[in-house]
Amino acid sequence: MRAVMEAIVYVADDPVKTENFKEVFPGENPEDIKRALVEMVEEFNRREGGMQIREVAGGWRMTTRPEHHEYIRSYLKTRPNSKLSLAALETLAVIAYKQPVTQAEIQAIRGKKSNSSALQTLLEKRLVSIQGRKQVVGRPILYGTSRDFLIHFGLNSLADLPTQEEFAQLAEEQS
Repeated sequence: MRAVMEAIVYVADDPVKTENFKEVFPGENPEDIKRALVEMVEEFNRREGGMQIREVAGGWRMTTRPEHHEYIRSYLKTRPNSKLSLAALETLAVIAYKQPVTQAEIQAIRGKKSNSSALQTLLEKRLVSIQGRKQVVGRPILYGTSRDFLIHFGLNSLADLPTQEEFAQLAEEQS
């Protein structure tokens, strides 16, 4: 069962939820499935290879180990976050921490007149999604992060985002 689970996590495009394994092994006791999953993850992560299995966006995904990221970036000849502009990154941060949020609220927080292209880019990359409309005059659109945001940044939930204190500590270490 563990070998099959590992193979499924390897070939899956999206994080594999525990419920998916229950569908693959319908005759098995759900507790046995959970135990086999935990054992498979622990066994896989004990080996000192370049990959690990992590819980991301409510499911299990095979990822590269963080200590190898610089080498991987070098190989791919990319820089971290090189595909998003500074405006898009700032907009994404506001949305991640203040969601659901309107475009006017994003502009007020950023302190800049935000162009809609940063927001459009985030929507196109599916890092942000429309969450509905605010129940005020004009009914502006509410934006929030998507499941793809969690997957892209390797987060299991929004609770995994760094706190303001952690940001301050990181800034101190950088200077």
